[in-house]
Amino acid sequence: FQAEDGIRDLRMSRGLGDVYKRQVSTQSTGQQPLKNNNNFSNQMADNNTAGAGGRGREGRGFGRGGRGGRGRGRGRGGRGGAGARGGGRGGDDDIGSWVPQTRLGRLVKDKLIKRLEEVFLHSLPVKEPQIVDYFLGSKLEDEVMKIMPVQKQTKAGQRTRFKAFIAVGDKDGHIGLGVKCSKEVAGAIRGAIIDAKLNVVPIRRGYWGGKVGAPHTVPCKLTGKCGSIKVRLVPAPRGTGIVAAGVPKKLLQMAGVQDVYTTSTGHSATLGNFVKATFFAIAKSYAFLDPTLWKKQPLFKAPAQEHSDYFLIADKKKAF
Repeated sequence: FQAEDGIRDLRMSRGLGDVYKRQVSTQSTGQQPLKNNNNFSNQMADNNTAGAGGRGREGRGFGRGGRGGRGRGRGRGGRGGAGARGGGRGGDDDIGSWVPQTRLGRLVKDKLIKRLEEVFLHSLPVKEPQIVDYFLGSKLEDEVMKIMPVQKQTKAGQRTRFKAFIAVGDKDGHIGLGVKCSKEVAGAIRGAIIDAKLNVVPIRRGYWGGKVGAPHTVPCKLTGKCGSIKVRLVPAPRGTGIVAAGVPKKLLQMAGVQDVYTTSTGHSATLGNFVKATFFAIAKSYAFLDPTLWKKQPLFKAPAQEHSDYFLIADKKKAF
């Protein structure tokens, strides 16, 4: 792995750890990191042409930036930095200042949907993370599974970004996994947390042997696959604990599973695919119907149909 600044000196390029340390040190001291001659000339071209792009380097972070970022006078150049926005947007995660953009969000904020299980029962798509925060906000915990660098070869050299895998769960039957790639580690983590909240699924737990006490393990044998990795979850007796590697163990703990055996095949050193395969396996817990779920269930109307009058009145108010 070569440093993203293009320096070939072994003392300056020793992998991701040194690159990240240099980024943190330069941000804390306010100094600019070293650049090679080609990148320095590209930076000068950006500075000379920044006026043509509107708010290229400063301002609120939108606009096309200075043209000529590739060194040939072509291309989009650098986009405006997000740090100049003045502390971020601030109120996105606050439920009080949340303005729903979907019908489901409007029903949730007006307390017409009481439980998150009503959303899962009708397979309604969740497109706003505030919906999950509304029901599980105080219980939800997030955990960084892995942060890895990814690179893309361009004309100017290698462009390095960071990919984050984040898991969120309440340790009581809800788990979500999110993946996001960004130029900065903090941006990747924020995006992955939002993606994980949108991917929250219910987890069904069961028993091994007699049905005594609360459910403690997976209801049946479950299998998930991602890439070359295949993960299998097997019910275990009470008191066994989670017999798994480090990454799947964190995911199963956040899902609320207390006892389970696991086995995996494939190149499990690829932790991104490893945690994905575990998530796919545990998410299948409601896919199998055992005899306890054979009883007849009453049919309920979908929320959009049940509260059709609410939407009709709201649409009329918008018209006037």
